[in-house]
Amino acid sequence: MKKVPSYTSRLRKNIVTVPEIIDNCTGIRVFGQLLKSFLFSTDVAIIRNTNASAIIAVYPFTPQPLISHSLILAADKPIFCGVGGGITTGDRSIELAIDAEFQGALGVVLNKPTPNKLIERLKAKIDIPVVITIVSERDDIKGRINAGVDILNVSGADKTADIVKRIRDLDSNIAIIATGGKMDETIQLAIDSGANAISYTPPSTAELFKAIMTKFRNE
Repeated sequence: MKKVPSYTSRLRKNIVTVPEIIDNCTGIRVFGQLLKSFLFSTDVAIIRNTNASAIIAVYPFTPQPLISHSLILAADKPIFCGVGGGITTGDRSIELAIDAEFQGALGVVLNKPTPNKLIERLKAKIDIPVVITIVSERDDIKGRINAGVDILNVSGADKTADIVKRIRDLDSNIAIIATGGKMDETIQLAIDSGANAISYTPPSTAELFKAIMTKFRNE
């Protein structure tokens, strides 16, 4: 293995790094960019201080363009923005997706309740990847693929690897992002099951501060 040159600085060496084992996956190439690690966060400070390839910016509230605009403006890497699909659906989701594309999002993310018809309508309107979250083996995975979804985002807790395997049985080519947890073993299991990329949930700002404060107290 050739050594990779690396640059850091005194002020920017404290960043949220994703597990190195994620490099074992194939990645997903989007408009020429190879994306292997997706950070699951809407925290602007963390988004600005991570080595992840891209950001999945979804949150448990009604999607708002102002939030998407702020995240896209602050980020120094590709962002995939949540545009609803459940309570926020139909024309509103489509308008949110078009707005996100125009603002510079690299992709949009739909949540589980999204009807397949909405995926079809969205694919006809935007020119960036459409991602949908899969949470269970009972989800209509084949219907999602037939509707034209570009990437499946598998978030099935301890069942994630099993769901990924089932997807691979249905389609060997569909792009898959999967949660891998915090341990190298579970991340590698997701990769071995067929995931092309891994989503990683970073520590919270409070947790990161706790470690720093503990260090300060011991100095």
